[in-house]
Amino acid sequence: MSQERATKTQAPTDFKNLVRRFYVLQAERVEAYKLFEEGHEAYLRTGPHYDFDRYKQLVHEITKAFCGISKEVLQIKEQLHQDFDRPDLSEHIDKLQIKEKEKLELTAKLQLAKQNAQDHPEDEDFQEKVREVKQEIIKNTAALSEILQDFKYDSEEPE
Repeated sequence: MSQERATKTQAPTDFKNLVRRFYVLQAERVEAYKLFEEGHEAYLRTGPHYDFDRYKQLVHEITKAFCGISKEVLQIKEQLHQDFDRPDLSEHIDKLQIKEKEKLELTAKLQLAKQNAQDHPEDEDFQEKVREVKQEIIKNTAALSEILQDFKYDSEEPE
């Protein structure tokens, strides 16, 4: 009985720590995207004879970072659902993971579009593609922000 009571008194703190950790992981994702973008900009500066090996290494490291973050976010999702009976929050995380996957795919598309635009400055189609993908990323980022707002709101309300 006292073990059960101890678990219940710990639960709100554990819940808060879990939510806090989720936000830390999201901040790490933002930082990884920043490093990915900076690395790609550096790669573009090596053109027209691109240093593909260095860029490939960067992609490998960033992919590893994103995989680690996603894995831990999915563990948090499971804990929220199973241990804290918060399927609403785990649903937000599901939506977030889908949008994060889309963002990563869009980022790769944008990087390719930027390289094509740099390699073919005379071709307006490549410039247009860069603008289109940037617009898709803006929409994706807005959707991510909305999901995070919903998560924040729902995680702060009492159970």
